[in-house]
Amino acid sequence: MFREDLLKDRAIVITGGGTGLGRAMALRFAGLGGKLFLVGRREQPLRETAEEIRSLGGTAGLATADVRDFNAVEKAVETAESELGSVDTLVNNAAGNFVARTEKLSLNGFNAVVSIVLSGTFHCTLALGRRWIERNQPGTVLNIVATYASSGSGSGFVVPSACAKAGVLAMTRSLAVEWARHRIRFNAIAPGPFPTEGAWSRLIATKEWEEHMRARHPMKRFGKPEELANLAAFLLSREAEYVNGECVVIDGGQWLRGAGQFNDLIDFPDEMWEALEAARKSK
Repeated sequence: MFREDLLKDRAIVITGGGTGLGRAMALRFAGLGGKLFLVGRREQPLRETAEEIRSLGGTAGLATADVRDFNAVEKAVETAESELGSVDTLVNNAAGNFVARTEKLSLNGFNAVVSIVLSGTFHCTLALGRRWIERNQPGTVLNIVATYASSGSGSGFVVPSACAKAGVLAMTRSLAVEWARHRIRFNAIAPGPFPTEGAWSRLIATKEWEEHMRARHPMKRFGKPEELANLAAFLLSREAEYVNGECVVIDGGQWLRGAGQFNDLIDFPDEMWEALEAARKSK
């Protein structure tokens, strides 16, 4: 379906690119000819992913940065452009999330997730968007949100993420209109459950809960990282240039069966919540 040169000569910055879905997208984009620049807080996974891309004949650079810090983001973008040339594509994938009873949620917990997801996405978008507008250069932005970011499909027990992802979705649609005249295109992907080591450990409380989620899923399975990576590659490609301001759900129809990935946690007894919270604090 995809030509090997689909993303040839594209210079792509991807946040959270060292692990999980970010890593899957980075590898797929590189396999389609894209030049990758990975940004994240931990150097080791970024380096491992970059080295894998290079071992397969691709081009990859990296920088450690906390997307909550605009100055750090600016420095990362400067490094990306010094290594890859003019960046033309941004994938805002960095995120933080965990399940929690909201009445037990700390202010720091709420602020940390909102700062990474919402402020971090804005920081990266602004850093590159200003450059593109100044240069009269087209650009493409893809934001990773969640199925519970839109009205009608919200979920309990992930209030910080729901607030932040809803904000990112609103930003996607707002800037799709405002910056279209600058030939800067915005879209979003809303994934359902995709098993990744980081997210799964914070969101899937027990093996029993995982099996419960699978049993309730219309397709009786979870998503595969390569499925999301293929969708992302299409949305970034020039074959999708007239797609702007759209949010594509990829969840196997889960949200159509019943809104809210985590709403069934309402049946969790207190002792299970206490065990989950204790396990999260120990990490």
